[in-house]
Amino acid sequence: MGNSGYGDIMKVETSGASKETAKQDGLNYSGKKASHTMAKTDAERMEEYRSMINRVGEKYEIAPALIAAIISRESRAGNTIKSQGGWGDYNPGRRAHNAWGLMQVDVNPDGGGHTKRGDWDSEEHLCQGTEILVHFIKRIRDKFPDWSTEQKLKGGIAAYNMGDGNVDSYGKVDKKTTGEDYSNDVVARAQWYKNNDDY
Repeated sequence: MGNSGYGDIMKVETSGASKETAKQDGLNYSGKKASHTMAKTDAERMEEYRSMINRVGEKYEIAPALIAAIISRESRAGNTIKSQGGWGDYNPGRRAHNAWGLMQVDVNPDGGGHTKRGDWDSEEHLCQGTEILVHFIKRIRDKFPDWSTEQKLKGGIAAYNMGDGNVDSYGKVDKKTTGEDYSNDVVARAQWYKNNDDY
């Protein structure tokens, strides 16, 4: 099962990737099919991190498939950041990168303001990213007590991308996320990893 202490990723509703996100891979289609295609594209690279992902998922009671999906969305399993020493999301105004590691933890002082932990592809980094995810799921749980467990999980995924202050309603959970599809795309990728890659 895709179950965790925070809900079952397999029961979270999702519309998948937006056209904007799908274009990154030159796909002429969007939705769950596009998310699944992108997850599959990253699957071979993800194998390098499988044992760490499983350990971290067990430690924090988060479905490993969800951690893999965030790694896929954020760094394409390291592919987009390997040549930059683990740094991503360059900000010309700051003359610095905004994000670090496989899960692209926000290090911008005006954003998440986190301090990088461990090497970009280390278990320590995955622990940090997953702790941030859990933090946001709990924030959404407190902010929207009437939401179902799976809705809170999806809201927490959206908040991982843009902060819980930007999650206003479940119907528009991705309204302010990157590509306006972050949680929907991540959930669809996670479901693919669970169904097809045994995470």
